[in-house]
Amino acid sequence: MIAIWWVRRDLRLNDNEALRAALEHSTDVVPVFVLDPTLLAASDISAKRVAFLFGGLRALDADLRARGSRLIVRRGDPAAELARLAAETGAEALYAEADPWPYGRQRDAAIAAQLPLRLLSGLTAQPFDLILKADDAPYMVFTPFSRAWKALPLPTPAQFWAPPERLPAAPDGLPSLPIPDEPALSSTVPFPPGEAEALRRLRAFAGGATAPILDYDNARNRMDLDGTSQLSPYLRFGMVAARRAAVAALHAMAVADNATARKGAEIWLNELIWREFYMMVLYHHPDVLEHEFQANLRGITWHNDEAEFAAWCAGRTGYPVVDAAMRQLVTTGWVHNRARMIVASFLVKDLLVDWRWGERFFMQHLLDGDPAANNGGWQWTSGVGTDAAPYFRVFNPTLQGAKFDPNGAYIRRWVPELIDVPAKFIHEPWRMPQEVQRGSGCIIGRDYPVPIVDHALARERVLAVYKR
Repeated sequence: MIAIWWVRRDLRLNDNEALRAALEHSTDVVPVFVLDPTLLAASDISAKRVAFLFGGLRALDADLRARGSRLIVRRGDPAAELARLAAETGAEALYAEADPWPYGRQRDAAIAAQLPLRLLSGLTAQPFDLILKADDAPYMVFTPFSRAWKALPLPTPAQFWAPPERLPAAPDGLPSLPIPDEPALSSTVPFPPGEAEALRRLRAFAGGATAPILDYDNARNRMDLDGTSQLSPYLRFGMVAARRAAVAALHAMAVADNATARKGAEIWLNELIWREFYMMVLYHHPDVLEHEFQANLRGITWHNDEAEFAAWCAGRTGYPVVDAAMRQLVTTGWVHNRARMIVASFLVKDLLVDWRWGERFFMQHLLDGDPAANNGGWQWTSGVGTDAAPYFRVFNPTLQGAKFDPNGAYIRRWVPELIDVPAKFIHEPWRMPQEVQRGSGCIIGRDYPVPIVDHALARERVLAVYKR
């Protein structure tokens, strides 16, 4: 009996429920990835994210070949390509990992109507469609959702499924396209793709008595420190299982020798649960991709100045921490979560630009761009989503920079025009006297822009607009 393992957002062999189910069902399993033109041509696609995906596919193919198998690659409409592959191999079953994204659900429903498709959990540590309130309604507030999430069992590290040393070989002569070489992953992207790197990073962050996860509460908001796991691109493509990451956090909590260390691990676990909360929200409310979750905040009168939006995109707003974050995003495809909140607040609250503009720009650049998490983050910061920050919370970019990049190291790394600006002016370079500007080689208005908006006035404007 032959089964197809349809690889999607699970570019790994270890702890892969779809692969395990396929192997339990069949003596022969054909791994396949379908290059979907609809997704590859989407307006919010990121060249870096596609390059990371292709690198992950190459790593997965190498891992499969080391076990006697190989990855079959096809291009075209997934329904047509999978039907063709089933006919070529005589496959009687098709296994894949479930996805809450509306496009994916519609695609899967259409395929299930003509092929024996079975969807397994795995994208999240706990099934995103099963955590419900007592009345079977979905949670719309994070804290009770997280309590329900934590009440569910998870495997122990010893219970993680590992693939056999030898996997069934794909039938001889089965045609497969080469994994594309373009777009290539830029050298500016500090994320080598693949399961091995994902597992290495997880061990480095969460394993051992001095693991960074234990200091996460203290370091997570500092943009000038390497205090986060930087696992989000790997979770995005399932190069590491979400539940393996969650179990690592729980294990770190269990072995921590003080309350501060336990709190650090628990807060990181909560970040993983936030990811799953947003997937649950998207599953039950797919319209959040188009509209504010809070109906009473739909129809905000946005200013939407295209020149100001362009300055934000280019990291030329005149606010150093905002510009540093935007330049890091465009250069590397990743940016610190605190920085994401700062730039999102600045776009929506200071510039009064529709949050959907920022959401799309992020998706066009983020390596870890995920429809659920990206949408949830933008709606939260904008104050219009489920469990959102209150609309009157407006980040002061100067104070945020001073608090979370106190010496300006992060700013100097990404905004080299300011590299010689004295520390007392690094967060407000427009306040430098002319002689200091000349001495630091940074003339405001020539070498670095004047702030494009006055924060105090912008705050008054946005509060008035939201109140209306």
